[in-house]
Amino acid sequence: MVVISFIGTTLDGSTKDLKRWQKWRPTVSLCQHEDVLVNRLELLISDKDQALADMLIKDIKQISPETKVNLHTVNLNNPWNFEEVYGALHDFSTNYDFDLEHEEYFMHLTTGTHVAQICMFLLTEARYFPAKLLQSSPPKKQEDGAGRYSIIDLDLSKYDLIAQRFESEQEEATSFLKSGIHTKNKAFNEMIDQIEKVVIKTKSPVLLMGPTGAGKSQLARRIYDLKKLRHQMNGSFVEVNCATLKGDSAMSALFGHKKGAFTGAVSERSGLLSSANKGVLFLDEIGELGLDEQAMILRAIEEKKFLPVGSDKEVSSDFQLLAGTNKDLSQEVATGNFREDLLARLNLWTYHLPGLKDRREDIEPNIEYELKKYSQENAQNVTFNKEARDKYLKFCLSNKALWSANFRDLSASINRMATLAEAGRIRTGEVSDEIERLKMLWHSSSKENTTQILGSVLSQDQIDDIDLFDRVQLASVIEVCRNEDSMSAAGRKLFSNTRTKKKVANDADRLSKYLHRFGLNWSTVKN
Repeated sequence: MVVISFIGTTLDGSTKDLKRWQKWRPTVSLCQHEDVLVNRLELLISDKDQALADMLIKDIKQISPETKVNLHTVNLNNPWNFEEVYGALHDFSTNYDFDLEHEEYFMHLTTGTHVAQICMFLLTEARYFPAKLLQSSPPKKQEDGAGRYSIIDLDLSKYDLIAQRFESEQEEATSFLKSGIHTKNKAFNEMIDQIEKVVIKTKSPVLLMGPTGAGKSQLARRIYDLKKLRHQMNGSFVEVNCATLKGDSAMSALFGHKKGAFTGAVSERSGLLSSANKGVLFLDEIGELGLDEQAMILRAIEEKKFLPVGSDKEVSSDFQLLAGTNKDLSQEVATGNFREDLLARLNLWTYHLPGLKDRREDIEPNIEYELKKYSQENAQNVTFNKEARDKYLKFCLSNKALWSANFRDLSASINRMATLAEAGRIRTGEVSDEIERLKMLWHSSSKENTTQILGSVLSQDQIDDIDLFDRVQLASVIEVCRNEDSMSAAGRKLFSNTRTKKKVANDADRLSKYLHRFGLNWSTVKN
C-alpha cells in the first residue's frame, strides 16, 4: 500500500512538544489504523517544511516501523494557484515510477490546500495517478486518536463538467494515436476521437476492419502505448498474424503446450496469450483463425482462462484483445467460416479504417511523416526539391494512383526515393522513375485482382466469354458493390457524374441492369 500525500503544515504541525500525541495529525493517523498497513508514504513537502517532516518521520517510525517515508520537494510560489499546483502534480505523476503489478496507490486528500486537493482529484480521475482516493477525518470524542478513513470510488459518469477540463489532454491523445500526423479527413478524425475515449475507459475487445495496409497494426500498437502511458497496463504488446497460424501449431502458438503434448514438444511453451498477460493481444487477420481456435479465444476473452495443449490445468491471462481483419466477418459467419458468438463478442467496438484512396487529403501529411521517419531511422535528413515534390504530389492525388496496398505502398515509395536521393535531395528524376515503378506494380496486381474478383462469382467458362475490356470494368463494379451497404449507394458512387444529367436518377436500376448482362444480381455479388 502506497499513499501519496501533501504534508499538513497546520494539522500535522499543531504542536511540537509531547502534547502532539494528544492531537489528531492526519499524516501520522494514516499509520495508526490497525486494519491498514501503509508500506510506503510518499510525502510532498516544500523546503521550509523540512523540520516538520523530520519530526513526522520520527513519529511514524515509532508507531509503524514497517512504513517507509520518502520525501519529495515540491516548492510552490503560490499554493493557491491552480495552474502552478496542477502543473507540479502533473510533472510528479509523469516522472513517478508506478508499479501497478505489485503496489496499490492512494491519494490522500485531507492535507494540503483546497486547490491541491482539487488538482489531486482531477489528476486521479484522469488516471494520471492510477490510484484510489483516501479521505481521513479526526476521531469523535468516544473514539481513539487514529480517527476515521474512507476510500472514495470515482464514478466518472458524474463528472461531465470536470471531464471538459481534459479536452487538451484528449487532443494530445488522439494526435498520439495518429502518430502525430495532422490528418484532414473528417470521418477518420471522428473515428480516432471515439477510439481514444473507448480504449481509455474500457478493456473490452476492439475490432479494427479495413483493407491491407490501412494502418490497423500501427493503430493497435499506438492504442497499447497510450494505455501504458496512462498507467492502465504494464504488460506487453503481443502481435500475431493469424494467417501464419495453420494446422496443429496454431493451438500451441496461441495457448501454449505442455512438454510431451505431441511429437516434437520437447519443452513447455507458454503461448502468446500468456505472454500478453496484463497487456494487449493483437490478432491481425483474425478471420483466418480456425473454428477450434476461435472457440478457445472466445472463452479466453470471457473467462480469462484457457487450457494449454496437452494440459488438464487451466492457465489465466488478463489481456485486452484488439483484432484486425480485411474480411467481412458477417459474410464469414454466413458461410460457416467464423463463429457467430465470437463476432458478437468482438462487435462491441468496431471501426472501419479507410484505405489511402479514400483519404487522399491525408496523402500530403503522410508524405511528410514518412520522410521524417526515414530521416530519423537513417540519421540523414532527406527532402524534396520543389519541382519534384509538386510532381509527386500531383501523381499521388490523381486517379492514376491506385494505392492498392494503401499506406504500405506510400511508405515503400518514399523509402525507395529517399534511399536513391543524392545528398539527401529527391529530384524530378527519382520521382519520374518511382511513378513508373508504381504503375507497373499496380498494373500487375490489378490483373491478378481482376481474375480473383471475377472467379468468386463466375465460372472460368463464363469469364472466357467476356471481352477483356468488360472483365476489367465488371471487376471494378463488383469491388465498389462490396464496399457499399446498398445497391443505391453503390449506384450513386458508380454513376456520380452522369446521374446529374438525368431527370430521374434511378442508380439502383441502372446497376441491376448492368449486372444482369453477366447473369449476376446484387445478392450474388455481395455474397
